[in-house]
Amino acid sequence: MTLPRIFKRHVSLTATTAQHRIYLALGGGFLAFAMATATAVAPTQPSAPLTQQQITETLALPSLQQLPLGGASFFTEERIQRGETLQDLLQRLRVDDPLAQDYLRQATPELAGEQFIAGKQISAEVHADGTLERLYFPLNGRETILMLERQGHSFTQQILGERLESHAIIKSAEIETSLFGASDNAAIPDSIAIQLAELFSGEIDFHRDLRKGDRFSISYEMHYLNGRPIRSGKIIAAEFVNAGKTHRALWFARGEDGEYLTPEGAPLRKAFLRSPLKFSRISSGFKMRFHPILNTWRAHKGIDYAASTGTPVRATGDAVVAFVGKKGGYGNTVILKHQGRHETLYAHLSRPAKALRKGMQVSQGETIGYVGSSGWATGPHLHYEFRINNVAVNPLSANIPTALPSLSKAERQQFKETSTPLLRQLDRLKQSEIAYME
Repeated sequence: MTLPRIFKRHVSLTATTAQHRIYLALGGGFLAFAMATATAVAPTQPSAPLTQQQITETLALPSLQQLPLGGASFFTEERIQRGETLQDLLQRLRVDDPLAQDYLRQATPELAGEQFIAGKQISAEVHADGTLERLYFPLNGRETILMLERQGHSFTQQILGERLESHAIIKSAEIETSLFGASDNAAIPDSIAIQLAELFSGEIDFHRDLRKGDRFSISYEMHYLNGRPIRSGKIIAAEFVNAGKTHRALWFARGEDGEYLTPEGAPLRKAFLRSPLKFSRISSGFKMRFHPILNTWRAHKGIDYAASTGTPVRATGDAVVAFVGKKGGYGNTVILKHQGRHETLYAHLSRPAKALRKGMQVSQGETIGYVGSSGWATGPHLHYEFRINNVAVNPLSANIPTALPSLSKAERQQFKETSTPLLRQLDRLKQSEIAYME
């Protein structure tokens, strides 16, 4: 049913778009009225055609006057870009102050070239005429800020401790192509993704075990300065579902130290890491293969990891160094003797770690050498062997022992109390589609 023409005449003085809006707003309420009164208000003559007229009028505006700024100052900040100099930064901060520039060049060795790391935030308080009042510069490797402050015709400088705030960030993601691809999609820092892989490295081989559709959920620390995230901390709780199997880890603090435990309170850390490299590609497995140099088929009693020269090689378990040096076709080699009947070998190194000597004790994860192509090698890679009773076994399928339990009865009760809310967080993430929560 069309609306009565008398209604159209009533709104005909408005713009066409306004008519549409009025119809939408009032049409439903007006419809009943129109049906009841149609015989009384129906026009006897057709409506006159609508006419449009455009009117242009010049309006006089008051003259604009610049407000007196006087000694007003403004706070500005910029992110350091790759290859920038101090002069470049000052220009982007709108600092036009020869006195400040001279002082910065002569009196602040902390602002030498090595301090200019791309991505860091530098901030300044600057007057309208470009003179510098204060400059805040974060120093590398320390939770400190260098502050320069104007004092008449000179400047003073002091080192300030950063007042950091820490918040727990909770995120989840699904594997589509790789761990780093999933973490990037969820805006999870690379340092957290690496921690996650390290955390479950005794349970999951991240070189070959990841499947599309695997999921992980994590709660981790993020440190803030003046409301801005400056760096990530440690993982507090994590869950990784790999091939349908769920793995969980919870941080248990002991004073300034701590460790990751399973929900049952058992240590998550295995006696051995699955891989001596953090991330790499397996180029040759534990099997018969055609030797590229000897040109014969022979048993390959280890795992070869393709990696660039200089990649750090880590001890897969706590051990004593049994051998360091050249060993035939293995080239530069390190052999570690672990507790019980286990031994590991790392070959084709470019060099062993500095000061590594026979008889030294090394810890799991400690760097013992660097990837190379010494000995019988056609390119840079690491040859890794895992031996039990002096017999080489496949490290990817061997039954890796777990580290010994370390909780006392009192600590177990404390762990139960602290882990309960963390487990509930992981459960909520698992039951929902939450990808980010702070």
